[in-house]
Amino acid sequence: MAEIIKVSFLGIAGVLLAVQFKGQKPEYGVYIGLAIGILIFAFCLRQVEAVLFQFEKIRDYLGGAESYLSILLRVIGITYICEFSAGICKDAGYQSVAGQIEILGKLAVMFAGLPILFTVIEQIQSFL
Repeated sequence: MAEIIKVSFLGIAGVLLAVQFKGQKPEYGVYIGLAIGILIFAFCLRQVEAVLFQFEKIRDYLGGAESYLSILLRVIGITYICEFSAGICKDAGYQSVAGQIEILGKLAVMFAGLPILFTVIEQIQSFL
């Protein structure tokens, strides 16, 4: 909980600093926003270790179906990267580029999940 408060204050401080610069030098506001975003993203990556530990427990339950876990991790990674990139583009004023990144992310998640869909379809057909 304390980490979330620290990251929240870092984000708020970064935004207030960026707003101060945005009036005189708009590019500095973008650079500060990017730097704060990278710092927060780096903090999130440190938290991944705890998440991976929980995924090890899930892997034990899955037995031989570990490919599903790798698909889940891939989808989570795609989602975070696209959301982060789109947010930076929106802050810089490039909403159309951000929209394209979001569409790419949605398509990538859909394609990453296709093996699971095929497995479900095969299971349904085996019952028929």
